[in-house]
Amino acid sequence: MDDKTILSRISDLVDEEHRLRAAAQANEAGTDDEARNRLRELEESLDQCWDLLRRRRAARQAHGDPDAQGARPVPEVERYLQ
Repeated sequence: MDDKTILSRISDLVDEEHRLRAAAQANEAGTDDEARNRLRELEESLDQCWDLLRRRRAARQAHGDPDAQGARPVPEVERYLQ
């Protein structure tokens, strides 16, 4: 997956996240379990994509092979401290 594809995926995920959050705001009772679960999945996928993009850029800057980078598992990415 190249950087352009990753950025496109990020854009798609963000668009879906915005749609779900807008729907939740329109419904004052909040979101249902399915929507909350999907939002969590979107956040995890976004974290994976951003992590992969950062590591590809770092590899390129260090004259490494960005294509050697792969997506890390969700539990690994989610344990990072912000």
